[in-house]
Amino acid sequence: MEYAIVFLPLIGAIVSGFFGKITGDRFSEIFTSFLVSISAILSFVVFYFVVVQGYANNITIFSWITSGDLKVNWSIKIDALSSTMLVVVGIVSSLVHIYSIGYMVHDDCKTRFMSYLSLFTFAMLTLVTSDNFFQLFFGWEGVGLCSYLLIGFWYKKPSANAAAIKAFIVNRVGDFGFALGIFLIFYYFGTLNYSEVFAQIPFIVGKQINFLGIETNVITLICLLLFLGCMGKSAQIFLHTWLPDAMEGPTPVSALIHAATMVTAGVFLVVRCSPIFEYSQFALNLVCIVGMTTAFITATIALVQNDIKKIIAYSTCSQLGYMFFAAGVGAYHVAIFHLFTHAFFKALLFLGSGSVIHSFRNEQDIRLMGGVWKKLPYTWILMLIGTLALTGFPFLSGYYSKDAIIEFAYLKNSTVGFYAAAIGILTAVLTSIYSWRLLFKTFHGKYSNEKIKINEMHESPMVMLVPLILLGLGAIGSGFLFKDLFIGHESSSEFWRNSILFLNPIIHDLSPTWLLLLTPLLVIISIPISYYLFLKDKKILSNLVQSNKQVYEFLLNKWYFDELYDFIFVKPIKRLGLIFWKNGDIKTIDQFGPDGFAKLVKFFSNKAVQFQNGYIYHYAFVMLVGFSILLTYLILI
Repeated sequence: MEYAIVFLPLIGAIVSGFFGKITGDRFSEIFTSFLVSISAILSFVVFYFVVVQGYANNITIFSWITSGDLKVNWSIKIDALSSTMLVVVGIVSSLVHIYSIGYMVHDDCKTRFMSYLSLFTFAMLTLVTSDNFFQLFFGWEGVGLCSYLLIGFWYKKPSANAAAIKAFIVNRVGDFGFALGIFLIFYYFGTLNYSEVFAQIPFIVGKQINFLGIETNVITLICLLLFLGCMGKSAQIFLHTWLPDAMEGPTPVSALIHAATMVTAGVFLVVRCSPIFEYSQFALNLVCIVGMTTAFITATIALVQNDIKKIIAYSTCSQLGYMFFAAGVGAYHVAIFHLFTHAFFKALLFLGSGSVIHSFRNEQDIRLMGGVWKKLPYTWILMLIGTLALTGFPFLSGYYSKDAIIEFAYLKNSTVGFYAAAIGILTAVLTSIYSWRLLFKTFHGKYSNEKIKINEMHESPMVMLVPLILLGLGAIGSGFLFKDLFIGHESSSEFWRNSILFLNPIIHDLSPTWLLLLTPLLVIISIPISYYLFLKDKKILSNLVQSNKQVYEFLLNKWYFDELYDFIFVKPIKRLGLIFWKNGDIKTIDQFGPDGFAKLVKFFSNKAVQFQNGYIYHYAFVMLVGFSILLTYLILI
């Protein structure tokens, strides 16, 4: 069963990728969707056994690498953490596959697209079921490669190519740190297997290492290097700029990358490595600070964006920030709980936005929408559910997980924890405002699109709506159904067992009443405020923008991160590359290499051509010279 969960998507990817032209588009769509759906169902079965029977297993498939002291197996590790990730990846991926059948109906490369989706799923499943850092890195790079292929799927668009390259390069920055962390682990522990590494951690705690001239703790350095990889993959501040640009890919790709797979890999890694991070308070504090900073900054950017997918993309960055600062205060199980609920409502919002874009014939600017809630009633209802869940409206999935993060941060009873809780509350308000802005501008108000008549608007087909409905159910009930299992005081410890280490677990039974009520109350109050600003009296907002033009431009330009990186890194590297190209490549290598050799050959060829004039005495003369040279050579020998 575990074999089928991991390898069925790979089979689908191979068949669709190599034999798609033979089998046809429809077969590839159905075949890949069927195999991924079977994998998702089996993931549920495994999760059930883990919950009910405490099932855990580590299946060695084959011995992968044996070189000196390095011994790496390809294994499938099943525990509470991996089984939870299997469910998340399986559900979202299967629904995205089914949704793609309708969304990509007019695309000419459907078989290639379905192959990429299935390969992406396989890489993510490999990542979450690994029992060693090498296999994890293989899956890590696998999802990176597949994201490059999917983001740049419409490769004829220059913007899609640029976004794919940007995502690939930015992730390489983080992956370099991740690789260094793995090298350091092998150097000190002599193994890359989780269980063997984690068992040795208490004995390595006091060791120091000189890194770049700085004396630092080995455990802290390992944590920082691993976290650098997490920052790139999970789009945390400074390495977040690739994620919004990734919206150039088809909408199903956005849902798959943002909801449950690639971007959550960083959160998964921190939680999986909790036995390491628990021994470095400095690293945990840094994780918390980076997380809460990302949550706030990306939320402010989302407030003013006009691209429907980019708003949701920045929302993803913000929610990932929540997960990281939850892990940073030691509430790893709460981070996974939010990852779990977030997968449902974020996939719902992305696929819902895809339904809107599909109806508007690829229009993504919310300023050119509006007034279509009666034309798209099902999409509107489902997007409303996703919005309520994202904002943390009481008793929907986001309410249970997001509020739990704020509670645990406060109950950490540390300076970093208090700041994180305050930032979390503020960000929750911002999240509510930009979420309602998106919903109101997209579905309500006056219809603003001049290219498409409102009478031409129509609801998406059922093959696209069914996945939305299932995700909507998850967005409603996943928080309530799983809160006790994931973060309940006794039940959660029984569930997580050894998959997560808590040296100093936070007791959350004594949360103050004002803290429990504050965030939901602010979220509810923000709804009428948003309605008034974005629908009822737009002049207030317009005047506010005009009076704070610089702030608005600052946020609209995304805190100028792209411009800053362009100035510091991109342009200098391009100039350096131009110098090497002109002086090194053209003037040196080409001139004295192939070009110079070609010119030399051409010169002698032109001289030789002069003898090809048809005169017999010239040919006789050349033959005589050649015969003389040959005879002289034979005499001398």
